[in-house]
Amino acid sequence: MTRLADGLDWINRATGAAVMWCALAMVLLQFVLVLLRYVFGVASIFWSEGVLYLHASLFMLGAGYTLWAQGHVRVDIFYAKASPRGQAMIDLFGHLALLGPALIMLLYWSWPMVRRSWAILEGPISVGGIPASFLLKSMVPAFCVLLLIQGISALIRDLIRLREGADAA
Repeated sequence: MTRLADGLDWINRATGAAVMWCALAMVLLQFVLVLLRYVFGVASIFWSEGVLYLHASLFMLGAGYTLWAQGHVRVDIFYAKASPRGQAMIDLFGHLALLGPALIMLLYWSWPMVRRSWAILEGPISVGGIPASFLLKSMVPAFCVLLLIQGISALIRDLIRLREGADAA
């Protein structure tokens, strides 16, 4: 079970390592855009949308990595004072009752939009923008799949923690 969870973790660690570069690219592109606009008086909708695409990539594709790295928001009212077994039960509930169903619903409801967008190779958001809105919309199901993968990994680890807690008692 641990090897399966490690394999699932690897997917999001690798994706996170690749997506981290979007932050640098986004900052550099925004710097160049500001420089071009305010120093040279040149503006570009295409490159401005590039910042939007990089920003969406960073957050949508990096969400699974963030869950793996424990960087997500957690309400610590009960969690901080709970035993490791209690924490595992809280996490288990969160993954099964909240994370999984929400992502499955989002995946279900977004898929027709993404499918239609790919069918027509939907063009730019704005006139003169990047002619690939279908790629931007594809990040919604990718977000769901990556978070579901990480949720399954976390679920496996929660079950292992519960089993180890039972063995220790």
